Amino acid sequence: MTFPGNSIWQVGGGRTLALGGSGHLMAIINVTPDSFSDGGLHFSVDAAVAQALACVADGATILDIGGESTRPGAAPVSPAEEQARILPVIAALAGCTDALISVDTYRAETARLAVAAGAHIVNDVYGLSRDPDMARVVAQTGAGLVLMHTGRGRETDKVADVVADQRIFLARQLDMAAEAGIRREAIVLDPGFGFAKDRDEDFSLMARFRELRDIGFPWLVGTSRKRFIGAVTGREQASDRDVATAATTALLRLSGASIFRVHNVAANRDALRLADAVLAADHGGGHKENEA
Repeated sequence: MTFPGNSIWQVGGGRTLALGGSGHLMAIINVTPDSFSDGGLHFSVDAAVAQALACVADGATILDIGGESTRPGAAPVSPAEEQARILPVIAALAGCTDALISVDTYRAETARLAVAAGAHIVNDVYGLSRDPDMARVVAQTGAGLVLMHTGRGRETDKVADVVADQRIFLARQLDMAAEAGIRREAIVLDPGFGFAKDRDEDFSLMARFRELRDIGFPWLVGTSRKRFIGAVTGREQASDRDVATAATTALLRLSGASIFRVHNVAANRDALRLADAVLAADHGGGHKENEA
């Protein structure tokens, strides 16, 4: 077992997050009526802020605020609608919590406005490949970046081997980030579980996750309540998949992931603490001989 390397994630507003000794939870706050798991539950500003603060109380380090569902078949929203949903939430949270705030968007203008409102991180599910201005905006604002692998729109260049495809796509997008002036220390990678991947690809990626660590960046993972989990557990309702999600959190922490994007913070907090304890014991933390 290899302990995840220590590093410091440099994000916006002069903030940093230490990665390595313990994992971190990123709480999903969907300000949408149609997200696959919790659409409509936190659609008002007050409801979204209350949910975000509850997640902080449960142990979330980062709050990921999104205004457009990324589930397959979801209706797209206009940039104006996306911004109207999330900017008041981000501004309110910036004034009442020290948690890091992330904006879940692939639009450069939404990202710019979100950082101006108080966000520290841009979480781009298209990995800088959808909006040609995104890399420039991230560099200019000094925001942290979650650069995610995706298969969407890549039917012509996607390769069959899941790890090789990660390397090909991420190498190209990391070059784009560097050319735009995004600091290496500002970047965290995301393998994009469930994004244009079938069940076998998701599980192969999980089984081989250690192979990605030599790319040299910290990793965020988002398996929470996803369809591939339901496929093997028989849990048809997304909200019934939290126990299995927590299992993936523990497994991927032991394989080197640092940040976990989740719906149920409390359940995943417990799983993450167990995984962190195992990692610490494996690297000299020791154990008490008489402890039950």
